[in-house]
Amino acid sequence: MDRRGLRRPLQFHLHSTDPQRLAGFAAATAGLGSDLVLLHSYPYHRHAAQLASVHPHVYADVGAALARTGARAAAVLAEILELAPFGKLLFSSGAQGLPELHVVGARQFRDALGRVLGGWVADGAWSRTDATRVAAMIASGNARRVYGLA
Repeated sequence: MDRRGLRRPLQFHLHSTDPQRLAGFAAATAGLGSDLVLLHSYPYHRHAAQLASVHPHVYADVGAALARTGARAAAVLAEILELAPFGKLLFSSGAQGLPELHVVGARQFRDALGRVLGGWVADGAWSRTDATRVAAMIASGNARRVYGLA
């Protein structure tokens, strides 16, 4: 079956594979009706963010990058945010295995996003309203749009 006609997102579980290897595929599938979602791209998170910035139908997941970086999660998230449009980033817990890791991943995301966006608000670069809007986009709004959820 040709999935391109279904107009559903195609997920690529990269598991530490450089997403730049998909650059040709991303270019070839532009305009065909299916979005591409790049999952588990750490340590190539910057490459995934760059692909999302170049191709209108490519989106990047931030969860796995944060779940694997511990205390550096906010710095890694800031790297992703400086490259990809905010409307192209999707939250996931990045967890695998134990169910408890989904809670840990969600907490890690919330804390890292709060540190990055809160820092921008504290520095006067952003308003609290803008930070709240972008946080809602990344936390759930973008995924709802891409996956067609109510």
